[in-house]
Amino acid sequence: MTNIERYLKASLKSSKSVTKEFSTSFSLGIKCLGKDIRESVYSIYGFVRVADEIVDTFFDSNQEILLDEFEAATYSAIEEGFSTNVILHSFQNTVNKFKIDKHLVEAFFSSMRSDLNKNKHSQQSLDDYVYGSAEVVGLMCLKIFVYGNQKSYDSLILSAKKLGSAFQKVNFFRDMNEDFFEKGRIYFPGFDLEKNLDEAVKKKIESEIKSEFDEARKGIYKLPNSSRFGVMLAYRYYLKLFKKLKSTSSKKLLRKRVRVNNFQKIILIPSTYFLSIFSFLSKKL
Repeated sequence: MTNIERYLKASLKSSKSVTKEFSTSFSLGIKCLGKDIRESVYSIYGFVRVADEIVDTFFDSNQEILLDEFEAATYSAIEEGFSTNVILHSFQNTVNKFKIDKHLVEAFFSSMRSDLNKNKHSQQSLDDYVYGSAEVVGLMCLKIFVYGNQKSYDSLILSAKKLGSAFQKVNFFRDMNEDFFEKGRIYFPGFDLEKNLDEAVKKKIESEIKSEFDEARKGIYKLPNSSRFGVMLAYRYYLKLFKKLKSTSSKKLLRKRVRVNNFQKIILIPSTYFLSIFSFLSKKL
């Protein structure tokens, strides 16, 4: 193994470490992907997490400068095929290996930047934000899942976008307390958290999320064997979380963070595995 190969190996391990530290649910799903694609997916989530922390955590620093520097370093890493930042070196390797479109990366940074200067959203700005913060991440992962095959990628774009959107909107509900009281953000139009929360608005959003989950499910069954189990596990975890959020009033969501505990996550694994196997056999019959 050359030193360049060792450096890439260490970089990929760093992305995995960052993902595991910040997200047990995504880490569990990634562990259930095929060995040949796990590291690449870790590289996507490691990259996303660093950008997320810049806009969500480092409030005592000049976040705009930090994000500008990180974005410039990202494009440089992709172009040069190398970075002294191990997270970006890992990310550029995946981007170049699977030919992930640059506009997906640009849309991601656009949404990250909006977190620094926008506290409330219209429906259009929310749609734009969700696309850049979540849907494009799903599309980056989709490129990995289909091993860069453009025809397969094109056929699954809608499902991947819907899955990313559903996940993000569930996150908005789950993190409503933290987003509002610690960061001053309200993502959903129609929610005035300083006054009364509108349950009718909540039900309307829940209906939209349910439709997105239904559309995303169609695509999951069409994924290659190497990714179907892991993606289905993440889907079922978020669906379970969504159902808990639906049964929780808006007022309670402002007081506590709804969770799916680790035991509930673990017991999803065997049933999800059999579901993924059954879907594979059904396609063969």
